[in-house]
Amino acid sequence: MILTSPAFKNGEHLPRMYTCDGENISPPFSFGEIPKNTKSLVFIHDDPEAIAGNWTHWILFNLPPSLNGLEENIKKLPNGVKVGKNSWGKLEYGGACPPDKEHRYEFKLYALDCILSLENGASKEEVEQAMVGHVLEEVLLSSPYKRPFH
Repeated sequence: MILTSPAFKNGEHLPRMYTCDGENISPPFSFGEIPKNTKSLVFIHDDPEAIAGNWTHWILFNLPPSLNGLEENIKKLPNGVKVGKNSWGKLEYGGACPPDKEHRYEFKLYALDCILSLENGASKEEVEQAMVGHVLEEVLLSSPYKRPFH
């Protein structure tokens, strides 16, 4: 399975426009080589190096396996796609905003053999629990970001 972004390569710094220091919009992503028996995709963006523990920036689940990516600053999601609650308690993208030092941000795509029976607002923990035993494949795209004043 492949997860890429035309805005940055794996390991490259996250462009400022996708952070709290810029426009705070979601980056574009491309998906490829999705396993044939995939019923849905899950997309999770988080910061495993956050001071308060893993900080969730964006959760999308029940993405159709035919989807070939996400457009920049996506506003309209395909029918049936659900949005999980991020660590700010919102059902939307929240850009990188490390308060202390450079953090490594992760964008993860999971192929599942089922559609999750969760509603909008599900927490990352609820989504991950529902995924147990259903992950066919997963892929990670990682990008560091440091705020200009640190």
